[in-house]
Amino acid sequence: MRCALVCSASICLALLAGIGPALAQRPSTTTLTCVQARAVVTRQGAAVLGTGGPTFDRFVRDRSFCEATEIGRRAFVPTRDNPGCFVGYTCYEPGPGDRFGDF
Repeated sequence: MRCALVCSASICLALLAGIGPALAQRPSTTTLTCVQARAVVTRQGAAVLGTGGPTFDRFVRDRSFCEATEIGRRAFVPTRDNPGCFVGYTCYEPGPGDRFGDF
């Protein structure tokens, strides 16, 4: 009986330890400098960043981090020191009126 209780407690602790990183807050561009926000995207290749309040987006270093059918669009976000900081690109599915290189 005691062994079952210890094993149950150990399993619960292991599960809770695994949940911690999943609940971690995403970095917010409004608390980072422009250089810091750009470095996060450059270092990770792709990153989900908060852009103020409840809004967020996925930013990528280059098109290789997009799906094969997607293209990249330049992304400018507010940072602590720059209201229009270029951090990388966002991926999107082009529409019928979109042409490569015309954005």
